[in-house]
Amino acid sequence: MGLLDHMPEDVSPVSVSQAGLIRLNGPARAIALDVLRVNSLQTGAYVSHFRGRGMEFDESRPYQPGDDPRSIDWRVTARSTTAYTKLFREERERPVLVVVDLRSNMHFATKGCYKSVNASRAAALLSWAAHHRGDRLGGLIFGDSTHRELKPKLGRQAALRFVHELVGHPDWQKHASEAVSSDQQPLTQAMAALRRVARPGSLVVILSDFLGFSLAAQSYLSSVARHNEVLAVFLNDPIEQTLPPPGRYRLVADNDEIAIDTFAKPARREYELAFESRRNELGAFCQRYGVHLLPMSTEDDPVTALQTALGKRSR
Repeated sequence: MGLLDHMPEDVSPVSVSQAGLIRLNGPARAIALDVLRVNSLQTGAYVSHFRGRGMEFDESRPYQPGDDPRSIDWRVTARSTTAYTKLFREERERPVLVVVDLRSNMHFATKGCYKSVNASRAAALLSWAAHHRGDRLGGLIFGDSTHRELKPKLGRQAALRFVHELVGHPDWQKHASEAVSSDQQPLTQAMAALRRVARPGSLVVILSDFLGFSLAAQSYLSSVARHNEVLAVFLNDPIEQTLPPPGRYRLVADNDEIAIDTFAKPARREYELAFESRRNELGAFCQRYGVHLLPMSTEDDPVTALQTALGKRSR
């Protein structure tokens, strides 16, 4: 049973409500957070067990053959003539960090619902699934003007807090022209913040269209992926991949509208290649750093997509 079976007929395709996201508590019980079954753009289907629940640093000891090089304690090693590795002890609850992109480019769709709406519904499902599993939930919600950081906490209140912050985020009402000036773009800022807050052993899920995925943002996320399980949910709309049939079309925004001509074959091919390039670059990055990639269209049902990627919870 999918999302549409749990949502009222009057659900908006361009906005989310607190009541609507709370209702996803029910279908979230069927979503597992133990195994990924993600169709990678580069490698096809594969199954990967998570790297484990949250891990807390315990002590350092001399490096031994077979130790994970990623766990080398460089600070202690620098003060010694031999390499040292970090030892961790398992925490009772694993941190789950959900990162949601609400920039102006996410408030778009030609079919289904806005990318931001599907991202928010998927984020709510993950939040409730983390609660049902007994994990600590936190995350980042960012847009063109506002970044909100939620520290991982346990219990139903953590999921309710996430939903409340998601629905009330100012960037549902703002536009790119209102963005706060900064040396870094919002996505890069968010990845920098994620690197700062993600603790080893966390499950990190990023829901975005990854527009503006700069080299700096890639560097921050690759650092996160070294010690955490990361799932990148790539939101997209069908028209981003392929232009509509040859003709003239009118596109309308809040205070503007434009006409596009899709007759020219070279222009159509150039348009398709631009999306293919962005998708392939993201796929190559994910493959290189062990990030699991889940494409999600504005037409997709988040419940079905997440059950396929994360597995169905056994009852």
